[in-house]
Order: sequence, then structure tokens, then C-alpha cells
Amino acid sequence: MIDAITQKVANKERITRQEATWLWHNADDETLAELASRVRARYHKPDRATYLLMRIINYTNICVAKCDYCSFYRLPRAKDGYVRSNEWIYSKIDELIEVGGDLFGFNGGFNPALKIEYYEDLFGSIRQKYGETIEFYAMTVVELLYVARLSKLSTAEAVDRLKKAGVRWITGGGAEILDDEFRKRHSPLKYTVQEYMDTQKAILDAGLKTTGTMVIGFDETLEERLNHLDTVRNFQDVEISNGGPGLFSFLPWTYKPYNNELGGKEISSQEYLRHLALCRIYLDNIVHVRASVLTQNQNALVGLKYGADDFDIPWEDEVTQMAGAVIEKDVAQILGYAKAAGFDAQYRPVAAASARRCKAAQT
Repeated sequence: MIDAITQKVANKERITRQEATWLWHNADDETLAELASRVRARYHKPDRATYLLMRIINYTNICVAKCDYCSFYRLPRAKDGYVRSNEWIYSKIDELIEVGGDLFGFNGGFNPALKIEYYEDLFGSIRQKYGETIEFYAMTVVELLYVARLSKLSTAEAVDRLKKAGVRWITGGGAEILDDEFRKRHSPLKYTVQEYMDTQKAILDAGLKTTGTMVIGFDETLEERLNHLDTVRNFQDVEISNGGPGLFSFLPWTYKPYNNELGGKEISSQEYLRHLALCRIYLDNIVHVRASVLTQNQNALVGLKYGADDFDIPWEDEVTQMAGAVIEKDVAQILGYAKAAGFDAQYRPVAAASARRCKAAQT
């Protein structure tokens, strides 16, 4: 079996779900890393990686989704619930710009007080104030779906209004495990797999960019993990066959089990790295597979040997920090981890102005 799979990878052929199952149960770490690196090499130089310096801005902690694995949310009227002011948000943006970052992700939740007009004002003001000097992931896929329904709009109408306000990216957050049985157990108010994927399609159809994400380490089975990967791979196949760009990247990360209803125990870094490799091998139609420094810290850079080609250095993310993540802000040290793993990591600018500056410096 391993000879057959290795030959497939060498010939740039796709492995089957059954072969992925066999790899998970039977392949050693070295074999998984080697196969993942071969798939990675179809798109990227073997000793090169890219990274981002970014900040997640948690503009509200009020959410009615009630996911049992979340340590962050507060219900409406909670004493410690909040919606941040635009000025507070600008200060967070300014802080990251000062240290060289140019990407911001917005993550809040299902806040019933915030309809589409709130987001048009917020994102429109950010685009007007900062122009091309920064870029931002406006919200997650599930937040978009919630806001559209709350505002009595179709998803396409909501996306169009956000696009006119200056939004260019919607991140693939809220996926966790794309399996309906898993979602019924842990996040029954967070929409079905089909609703999630239909929303991603609407984002791409509107000309915006989006990403794929996955969180492991709850109580999900291998079958549920593979259901997620199948859904993503099939979606990407259709998008590419229709002439579209599809998902820009895929980011798997790990559940942090602290300070929430679900609890549990963190999975090992070894399991994360094996899963990362399996993602890279299986998702042969996605260019970028990213490693999660936010949840794996130094071990995430070992992930470059397991098929990842890109990572971000997170400056802040209250959601994950409240669940137990530890933020490391020493950029030089983190890049040193990548170098120790055998990779030269180069900054990947996202904002147009930053990209122009980098290009000018290179020439």
C-alpha cells in the first residue's frame, strides 16, 4: 500500500479517502512528512516559506451561538459584554502597523444588536482611513451568514454591500469540523455544512477572497475529519473547474480546552503534525497550507517539514488566548524556529502598499 501511495504522489496523482485512512493508521511520521513535502514542492520551493504579521481584532464578545467549545462569548446583557468603538479598533490597527504588520482579522460572534449597517460603517471607515496600507479579513463565513439573516438579506446581497464598503476578504472561520453530526453535538446554532459552503461560494462568486480552516482535537472521529477534507477538496475542484480561484489557503489548528463548557485535553503536537501532513497530501488542489503558530507555538514551525508553506505570527487573539493559547511576540525568535527547521521565511505582504514596498526593496 505504501508503495502504491508513494508512486501516486510521485506521479502527481490524487490519493483516495481509503488511502488517506491507511496512511493515518499505518504510516510513520517520517513517511507522512516526506509525502507531504513532495506535494508541497508542486507549488513551493522546498527550503522557502512565507509568513504574515497579523492581529485578530475581537470587536465584540457578545454571541448567541453558544458553542460548547468557546471560552470567549458572553450572552446579551452580560455585565462584561462589549462592542468596541471604532477609535479603539483604530488604536489596535495603529499598534500593529508600528511593528510592521499589515493584516487584521475581525472575529466577534453572533451579536443580535449588530446588523449589516454596523459592518458597512466599520469596514468603510477603516478602508477610508487606511486605504491600501493594510488589509483585513472582515469577518468569518459564519458571521457573514448570521448577519445576512439578521438583516433580512440574502447572502449575496450582504456580500455585495460589504464589498461596496471596501471589504475584499472573508476568512473561513467557523468551520471547525465540517460534519453535521459534529456540529449538532457542539454548535447546533452555527449552521449546517451545506449552508457554510454555500456562503463560501457566494463570497467567491462576488469576487471576494476566502480561505479554508479546520480545528481538530475535540471529540471528532477520523471519519469526521475526512468528511471535512472531502468537503473542502470537492468544493475546490468545482470552483477551479468553473474558472475561479477557489480557496486561497487552508489552515488547520488545534482546539484549546480551557475555560469552556466542553473542556477535555489538548492533543499532542505529534498528532497535529501528522494531521497537517495528511491535509497537505489530501488537499492537492489548494496552493497554500498554513501552520498555526497561535495554537502550536514553536512546534508549528516544525510543520514546515510536514507540508506547510506559510504561517502567521499573531499579535493578539482574545478568543484563543482565553481558551489557553500563549502569544509569542518575538518575531526574530519565531523566524529562528523556522530557520532551525531548515527554512528561509520571507514576509508575505497582503496589503497593496506593503507589497509595493517589498517589491521595490527587492529590486
